[in-house]
Amino acid sequence: MSARATSDFIVRAVLRKVHAEGGSATVLAKGEEMSGAILVCVLERGKNPRFLERMPSLDGGSTLAPTGPSNLENEAEATAYWQRRRERDPDLWVVELDIAQAERFAAGIIAPG
Repeated sequence: MSARATSDFIVRAVLRKVHAEGGSATVLAKGEEMSGAILVCVLERGKNPRFLERMPSLDGGSTLAPTGPSNLENEAEATAYWQRRRERDPDLWVVELDIAQAERFAAGIIAPG
C-alpha cells in the first residue's frame, strides 16, 4: 500500500511552489483536509479564468483535467462557477493560481507523473 498525500498537503505544496516562483496563489475555499477534491482556477495576469480538477486516473494515480465552462468572460463568472460547485460539495478545495504556465505548476504537484 502506498501513502497518499492529503489534500491539505498538496494545496500547501502548490502555494509554496507558486509563491517561490514569484506568482500569486490563494486558497479561495478550504475543503476537507484529508481527501477533499481540489479545483484549481488558473489565470493569466488576472484574466482568462479556467478550471482544472484533480481526478483519479486509470493507473490508480491522479490527473489534472480541464473542467467547468470553457468560455468564462471574467472573474465574476469564475467565482459564480466555483461557488455553485461548493454548494454541492462543501469538502471541495478551491485554489486560484496566477502565474505563467499555471497548469504546469499545478500538474507537477497535484498529478505528478
